[in-house]
Amino acid sequence: MEPTIPRPEHPRPQFERSDWQTLNGVWTCRIHRNSLGHMRDLALPASPARPPAATGPFDTEILVPFAPESALSGIAHPDFIDTIDYHRVIDVPAAWAGRRVLLHFGGVDFHADVFVNGSWAGSHSGGSAPFTLDVTDAVRFGESSDLTVAVSDYINAGNQAGGKQSHYAQSYGCYYTRMTGIWQSVWMEAVDRAGLADVRIVPDAVSGSFTFVPRYHRADAGARFVATVSRDGAEVTKASAACRDGVPLVVTVEDPELWSPGSPVLYDLDFEVVRDGTVVDSVNSYGALRDVTLRDGRFYINDTSVYLRLVLDQGFYPDGVWTASSDEALKRDIELSMQSGFNGARLHQKVFEDRFHYWADRLGYLTWSEWPSWGLEYNDYAAARAFETEVAEVVTHLRNHPSIIAWTPFNETHEYRNPRSHYLNHTDAYRLCKELDPTRPVNDSSGYIHHITDIYTVHTYQPSATKLREQLAPTTDGPFRNFPDFSAPFDGQPYIVDEFGGIKWVGELHDVDANENRKDDTKAWGYGATPTTKEEFFGRLAGLVDTLLGFEHIAGWCYTQLTDVEQEQNGVYFYDRSPKFDAESWRVHFTRRPEGYDL
Repeated sequence: MEPTIPRPEHPRPQFERSDWQTLNGVWTCRIHRNSLGHMRDLALPASPARPPAATGPFDTEILVPFAPESALSGIAHPDFIDTIDYHRVIDVPAAWAGRRVLLHFGGVDFHADVFVNGSWAGSHSGGSAPFTLDVTDAVRFGESSDLTVAVSDYINAGNQAGGKQSHYAQSYGCYYTRMTGIWQSVWMEAVDRAGLADVRIVPDAVSGSFTFVPRYHRADAGARFVATVSRDGAEVTKASAACRDGVPLVVTVEDPELWSPGSPVLYDLDFEVVRDGTVVDSVNSYGALRDVTLRDGRFYINDTSVYLRLVLDQGFYPDGVWTASSDEALKRDIELSMQSGFNGARLHQKVFEDRFHYWADRLGYLTWSEWPSWGLEYNDYAAARAFETEVAEVVTHLRNHPSIIAWTPFNETHEYRNPRSHYLNHTDAYRLCKELDPTRPVNDSSGYIHHITDIYTVHTYQPSATKLREQLAPTTDGPFRNFPDFSAPFDGQPYIVDEFGGIKWVGELHDVDANENRKDDTKAWGYGATPTTKEEFFGRLAGLVDTLLGFEHIAGWCYTQLTDVEQEQNGVYFYDRSPKFDAESWRVHFTRRPEGYDL
């Protein structure tokens, strides 16, 4: 019997058409661990006649969109995977003839070459950014077609970022199970040749207006771009303009309702391309009126000061690694965080999928979006080329989500062997984010070395309130900086302690002996000595939070972390999302904010 199709919901709720098909489900695959030193050649755009690396079907079944290292994939491959080839048959409806067929991949780690009926359809490098290929000329309408995806993933090459994926055979420290190949949804849709490729949504909470910036697959100046704004099923306003790439359309909303953490008001948006009175393309979306600004060392949302009470969320799952088992699982992680008192999350070393941000938008949950920069040799400027490209792809893809209030390209860059490359990688990523999205602040690197940043972030895992207070107390040189000899000076930006805490707890009876395994980070670990009672645990936490709240220059913090991840056992919840303590025990600490903040 065919299993239930996993993750059947539309993967991109801010750009949804009616004529689409999920390609999630059972595929076949072939996994390789290449001989030492051998790397498979990658297809180039100059060689469209190049045959696929392998022709399916293959002998092993895999459940897409789950990576082969995960249990949900049906494989749970334990070792390194250098290359994996996928195959499935796709059926393009005959009714789609006359339109373009777009093939979408939510995420493939790391380099993918795609072939349809033996013809090379395109490629993409980067494990985190979605990509789309036009396969119209290769598919057979009303018939079956072969789809083959050849993936290469050389995690230890130094020229690709992998985030928290382990570079050794097993997980250790804060490095966990690797993931290779397809790890987000795959789908296809039919689009008119003059249809929309993208619509950038720029809100202005002050004027109560949206600016829509459309891009087309082939702009038809004789057609009209029509934008309709609705609320609770009732039309609010409507406007149109000639279809021209990149030409903005401004729509003003009367009596605007603003989006904020306590009131996440969303407007339904409908975008149409109308030619000769006929709608040839229709896209459903949503947006919110919300501004993010920085002033006097604080974050403001719609001119309301917000004290950031974030939690570190790594987005790992026991059964799916980087991929949640269901849409409900994505939503539940946000609900668990909010139940514990957090108003948002720093999404750590991973680009989270659209559906997570969709739920954050709906629930009023603030997020900092971050790239999986670990594994990239950021002292080598050439190695960063693909990373910078992916920074641009991700910002362009996610910038319409109101819940995202900051971009963070890097995390903890500290090795400083090539100062020029280190500087250029930071500043190039910062400027890319600002050019593509000037509406949000950018934190060039979470903690450690800063070169150019709108937010000054530091990391500290001092285990006691006394030591934390001594470290964070400002001096004549300003507030604490992780690497003052290399970092840009503090210049009055919002100062965020965006990693602290990390207190270990493995259960009342301590399933793993804390003293025996204190030095073995493949078994269980956290920061500081392991508390032996609940009272000791929350006594330490209270002291740390009291200390942070006591400094006027600190505009927020991020607690490590939402859940345990494999051997790292310092989460608010266990890895399976079961509670360590009752929610109220956490809330009394994590809902506190200093006087003078509105939220």
